Amino acid sequence: MKEKQMKSYHIQYGGGLNGLSLKQHPIPKAGAREVLIKMRANSLSYRDVNILAGNYPLPVKPDVIAVSDGAGEVVATGDGVTRARPGDRVAVNMFPLWLDGPFGWDYAPQIGGSLDGLLTEYAVVHEDAIVPIPDHLTYEEAATLPCAALTAWNALTGGKPLRAGETVLTLGSGSVSLFALQFAKLFGARVIATTSDEVKAQRLKALGASEVINYRQTPEFSKAVRELTQGNGVDQVVEVAGSSMEQSILSTRAGGQVNFIGRMGGESKPVNLTTLFMSAAHIRPIAVGNRSQFIAMNNAIAVNKLKPVIDRVFPFAQAKEAFSYLQTGNYFGKIVITHS
Repeated sequence: MKEKQMKSYHIQYGGGLNGLSLKQHPIPKAGAREVLIKMRANSLSYRDVNILAGNYPLPVKPDVIAVSDGAGEVVATGDGVTRARPGDRVAVNMFPLWLDGPFGWDYAPQIGGSLDGLLTEYAVVHEDAIVPIPDHLTYEEAATLPCAALTAWNALTGGKPLRAGETVLTLGSGSVSLFALQFAKLFGARVIATTSDEVKAQRLKALGASEVINYRQTPEFSKAVRELTQGNGVDQVVEVAGSSMEQSILSTRAGGQVNFIGRMGGESKPVNLTTLFMSAAHIRPIAVGNRSQFIAMNNAIAVNKLKPVIDRVFPFAQAKEAFSYLQTGNYFGKIVITHS
């Protein structure tokens, strides 16, 4: 009897859009403690740009099934599965071995990198990798959570947990920054945001930003941040670019925290060590988050009925167009691929 077939998008590391190809192969079967998920939606992240360009810092296997972010329905379970049953709506943690506690290199295998990703009609993963998704979210909305949302959640809760009345600085209008803004407002914090676009500034204010600084008009935006905080600086910064690290440090109060997400735009610049020492700020690199944080985040999203910001939805057949749109950088919110 002929095996049932499925389609998936494979990517060659550093191959650009030409390295993305649609292939057909048999639907996999769930082994012991594994679940088979019918994928319903995916979202793209800046890491996908890095993989296309060949400058992603973690290993990427040849001909990997693309994309770390996705949500779907469990349609079959293997022997010994206790955390899911057919019909469950789930998302997959990008680092499937990282269940709790701080990050370590033992947890480095990642979906859509060293492990096959989720831009496929069906995926098999270990039951430890899945989390239930909030009931009020569509699959398209839930697919935005595994990378950008969890990174923002880890930033604000995983080191110095954000408290009501504190102030957060978010940079730009990328998805991590938008989720950080939304989460900070849930915690009762004040948000100062930056952007270079007046239209985006208004949208950031609509999401809850108290003030927005135009970083093109004010490259040394730390001075404006200090003015807005009576000279004290902010309690936390969500630093997503690397190129603005020194300004982020100068924006932070003594004992505050700069959450360093990575190189999401621009070249990293050297930071003066005297500036770092005199700031008394804590620098905390962020590597997405663990499963326990994912579950806690989803609980907060469910209780508050938070809705992710989605820029545009592409059908599965137009995945290459979605990647091309991602490369432009001209979007506000997540780029989603739907399987419906």
